[in-house]
Amino acid sequence: MEEYFEIGQIVNTSGLKGVIKVKPFTDDITKFNNLKTIYILIKKELKEFKIEQVRINKNMVFLKLEGIDTIEEAENFRNLYLRVKRSKNEKLEEGTYYVVDILGCVVYTDEQKELGKVSDVFSTGSNDIYVVKDEMGKQILLPAIKDVVKKVDVKNKKITVHLLEGLI
Repeated sequence: MEEYFEIGQIVNTSGLKGVIKVKPFTDDITKFNNLKTIYILIKKELKEFKIEQVRINKNMVFLKLEGIDTIEEAENFRNLYLRVKRSKNEKLEEGTYYVVDILGCVVYTDEQKELGKVSDVFSTGSNDIYVVKDEMGKQILLPAIKDVVKKVDVKNKKITVHLLEGLI
């Protein structure tokens, strides 16, 4: 399992004092209010930054990070990704998973036929959809509902599904 999660991407600056504007990758952006530090991958090195201030406006997060004090400094971080340690995240309810843990899982039918690997996960509002690609690049869209997804083993990167009529 991944040690760090990407929780957002720096998309712009805000103001003149080094505030960064972040597009969050989480369903609940209020989680940013509880963070004390974040990590940013800069030239293949993960650097830790203390969070001085968090502001949320129109589904975007504005962060003031220690050591970034001017708009020019903040500009250098544009398009970089924010990460947090897995150990800092709360435990999930049974049957829910972090997207990073689902990506790359090999998907099998309940008859043990391999369908491919999960290449993407997106939300429809009512449930997530797993995008499964086979070796030929063919995509299958599987709803992440109990009738379809029977077993998820993130440790062994394996998902077992039951194909309802009409899914393929």
